[in-house]
Amino acid sequence: MTGASDTSAAKMPLHYLENASRQRKTRVLLLAGTSEARHLASALTRESYVVMTVSLARPEHRPHQYGWPVRIGGWGDETAYRDWLIREGIDAVIDATHPFATEMALRTARIAPELGISAMRLLRPAWMPKEDDNWTFLNVPEDAAAHMAPDATVFLATGRRDLERFANLDGRKVYCRVRSKPSSPFPFENGAYEVRRGPVSVDDEIDLFDDLKVDWIVTRNSGGQGGWPKLEAARVLGIKVAMLRRPPPVDMVKIASVAETLKWVRRRR
Repeated sequence: MTGASDTSAAKMPLHYLENASRQRKTRVLLLAGTSEARHLASALTRESYVVMTVSLARPEHRPHQYGWPVRIGGWGDETAYRDWLIREGIDAVIDATHPFATEMALRTARIAPELGISAMRLLRPAWMPKEDDNWTFLNVPEDAAAHMAPDATVFLATGRRDLERFANLDGRKVYCRVRSKPSSPFPFENGAYEVRRGPVSVDDEIDLFDDLKVDWIVTRNSGGQGGWPKLEAARVLGIKVAMLRRPPPVDMVKIASVAETLKWVRRRR
């Protein structure tokens, strides 16, 4: 019986094998955390050949919006990440994390070629100054102080995690935008948190910056529409902008839009 079964399997019709091949799913890992990642995940729910896992570095308010199984937290070290990719049979990795979050992109760029996995980075275009903008480009946060008057009022739109890197702004009035009120006090004597959860409009930003008498806005060149209102407001009010440059590019295929990323995935069927 066993031998007959084996022989029968070995003589499967060619069209059966072709159908089985066509029915194989493309297993995708989406490194998420941006609006582009959410839009891409939604679009891929309509691609019947895709099986995807969404990875988030930290919990989000509504992880169910991705429409796919969500994995929260990193892999620890590079070996654990490689083992997971092998165990899950991943065919393609899409890094749609924040432009300044390069750790996973660097890992993927090292590991994916070794494993024969396709990999790309969905990287939205950087902002470019327009006429009447007054931008100063910075390499690191510590460079900001050298460009600002000792009595300047500075608005940090860079988040709380990098706040300590602006410690040399001593003597200046410093505001730092956060989404929720921190449990610990503001680390600088002459400063405060500005708690506000987006989205915000250009008019909202104009009113806020005018009320706070802001002289400088410090922001990262994240690109995209979500952070653009503060730059429009700065132009209207004549506020100077200290723009942090993006990290050096990772050696990986880069695509600037969700639509083009969909085409890239379809070519991996």
